[in-house]
Amino acid sequence: MNSAETSKGLAVVTGASTGIGYELAKCAAQDGYDLAIAADEPQVQEAAMKLREFGVEVEAMQADLSTQDGVRRFVAGISALGRPVDLLMANAGRGLGKGFLDEDIHEVQRVIDTNISGTLALVHDIGNRMRARGRGRILFTGSIAGFMPGTFQAVYNGTKAFINSFSLALREELKDTGVTVTCLMPGATDTEFFERAGLTDTKLGQAKKDDPAFVAKIGYDAMMDGEGDVVSGWKNKLMSAAANVTPAGMLAKQHRKMAEPGSAKN
Repeated sequence: MNSAETSKGLAVVTGASTGIGYELAKCAAQDGYDLAIAADEPQVQEAAMKLREFGVEVEAMQADLSTQDGVRRFVAGISALGRPVDLLMANAGRGLGKGFLDEDIHEVQRVIDTNISGTLALVHDIGNRMRARGRGRILFTGSIAGFMPGTFQAVYNGTKAFINSFSLALREELKDTGVTVTCLMPGATDTEFFERAGLTDTKLGQAKKDDPAFVAKIGYDAMMDGEGDVVSGWKNKLMSAAANVTPAGMLAKQHRKMAEPGSAKN
């Protein structure tokens, strides 16, 4: 990739084929950043074609960031561009419905490896480069789900609790280095997440959801402003505030009503 003279720099976005990730990449493209994007599905190439319409250069890679090899290949691809990373939007994530003991343990591990292990490996590599340069912006896609014990979504909510917490800790560690860390905490968003997670027969899967473009713009703006964390939408702000003062056991019962298989029929 040869940087155009008009480019503001390079933005890296994971999980960028659809949903919030694609919209985050679109925000960066509209803002004049060239892109390096990744997703674990071939649609990432279609996303790249659409993003090039904004007049920026886009390098796309199909890579499974739940694996060490996938992360290494993506990092190598970024390094081969010979350009520093100005923005890193770590958005790749997976969900999983049903009760924990009814889930395939390999799928459980893949959720953990995508949402936590792969994300941290990528941020560790690019974050070190940013710190060495003394500049850069990192955005994690967390979730308000991280504030709640996720009955019938226990693994996913647990991974998001980790990301929400980790991002704020990393932000403090990088204070005064020139590198900012922001965590976007959306609620239910209108993406393919619920179908892929097997949640379409739940109240949560059937509920009205936020527009991913709206969510992404809130997160992107917060990152560019150097904010620590942002919850998208006033309803989600109310839910997260309530979660902070509600006993965990009660939250777990409430989550059961939303995420239990078949709850959409009740």
